Amino acid sequence: MTEEETAPSGEATADRRRKKPRVGGVKGFLRDLIVILVAAIIISFLIKTFLIRSFYIPSASMEPTLVQYDRIIVNQLVPDIMPMEHGDVVVFKDPGGWLSSIPEPDQNPVQEGVDFVLSLVGLTAPDSNDHLIKRVIGMPGDRVVCCNEFGQMTINDVPVDEPYISAPGDPSRLDFDVTVPPDKLWVMGDNRGNSEDSRYHQDGPGRGFVPYDNVVGRAILISWPIDRWTWLDNYPNVFRGIETEGAQ
Repeated sequence: MTEEETAPSGEATADRRRKKPRVGGVKGFLRDLIVILVAAIIISFLIKTFLIRSFYIPSASMEPTLVQYDRIIVNQLVPDIMPMEHGDVVVFKDPGGWLSSIPEPDQNPVQEGVDFVLSLVGLTAPDSNDHLIKRVIGMPGDRVVCCNEFGQMTINDVPVDEPYISAPGDPSRLDFDVTVPPDKLWVMGDNRGNSEDSRYHQDGPGRGFVPYDNVVGRAILISWPIDRWTWLDNYPNVFRGIETEGAQ
């Protein structure tokens, strides 16, 4: 047999080299995978901290718009970067005396660890019970009154017809007449017969108003359950004309 016949061709040698396992390749893959996972967690944490986060609805005060245990996505750019508007559904920290203490549910160490990790990336909301969610009715300078001789709520003397409340045509069984101070909000739940909102805290330290600084953000989306997935509306037509006629 000649030397030409016994010597491996260049192509065959290259094939064998390609088939030889690369130990370093496996290590590199694992290293890259870890880097990707860490980067994903960091990015998710930053998004949760500065852009959006998840909350669940602990009560029936916003029905029919939101029902108990719905999960929502909140835009945290409101109000620091993006302005608030009439009709926005906002999540806010307790202004003082609105919430009664709610005992923390018992969890085993594994559940606590999982909840902690998921909360870092905004997939759970362990502090939902420390927040409230209502609809913005009065902005700074607005005079909000209920009710006029026709049973309507008015904002800056403009009657509003609210299609989102649980009992349309019955905006409040509690009468009130307030002017919203600077940097404050007057908020009400959509379930007017079952919502301890601004109306019921007028004798408190904040007189029922919610400071801008307490607002976490605007609820923009029902994310769970899937069959309730929808964008949340602030009903601009309901509040049309209020800004032009109201106090500046």
